[in-house]
Amino acid sequence: MDIESPDKLIELLDRHAYLADEGLATAAFLALRMGRPLFLEGEAGVGKTELAKTLATLLQAPLIRLQCYEGLDAAQALYDWDFARQLLHLKAAEAAGITDVGRLEGEIYDRRFLISRPLLKAIETQPSVLLVDEIDRADDEFEAFLLEVLSDFTISIPELGTVKARTPPVVVVTSNRTREVHDALKRRCLYHWLEHPSFDREVAILLRRLPECTETLAGQVAGAAARLRQADLVKPPGVAETLDWTEALLTLGAKELDPGLAAATLGAALKYREDVATVLGNGLLAHG
Repeated sequence: MDIESPDKLIELLDRHAYLADEGLATAAFLALRMGRPLFLEGEAGVGKTELAKTLATLLQAPLIRLQCYEGLDAAQALYDWDFARQLLHLKAAEAAGITDVGRLEGEIYDRRFLISRPLLKAIETQPSVLLVDEIDRADDEFEAFLLEVLSDFTISIPELGTVKARTPPVVVVTSNRTREVHDALKRRCLYHWLEHPSFDREVAILLRRLPECTETLAGQVAGAAARLRQADLVKPPGVAETLDWTEALLTLGAKELDPGLAAATLGAALKYREDVATVLGNGLLAHG
């Protein structure tokens, strides 16, 4: 798909109910045009992962997601051998009377026994969108390994040879900034920090994603979410939580946000007991 400008990308994203501002659209447009990974940082729930999903949809490419976590290693991200199937193959060969060791070794390391993990799958799939989600949760060693893969999109498999992407995948790397990601990885990418949306943009998001929501309810929820983000909370609500909160209210038949209903549904927006206590104790829903 030929996307000729950031404004065109904004339009295309809007068709899929993702309302991007000019800064994010420009960063994403340049990443697509320059073939560079897009590194997105920001609070949880501001739309980092959703952007990757929406890009995959509008580019008509499969989304391949690598969810990062502590202890993630190269084997879990690249490929693995299907040991169970290899063992069954050896037993079948033994039953058939095949004793040629060289032949058996060649057969058990055939491509059909290789399990592609996200990185290899993204390199082999044309086209594709690779989402490396929450890289800040992975270890430093994996971060360095990822940098090497993103440099040339080439993976060496000792038993089979080298696999190189004919067309590199579109790559989106996200971080909630639970720790600082090394500069080397950031330098390889185009960087953008996602802020919480403005009041008007959040109202527009709510109305777009939840068509049954009234403008009154959308404005009241967006206003309440903005107040919660200004409070000293462990985890302020992101757009994802605002959408959940509004959907919960709509499920209860709400047309507007009153303090009692807001308090009753607060668990859709806040996920820590301390935050709920802070909000209720300080009357932060009184203006809802």
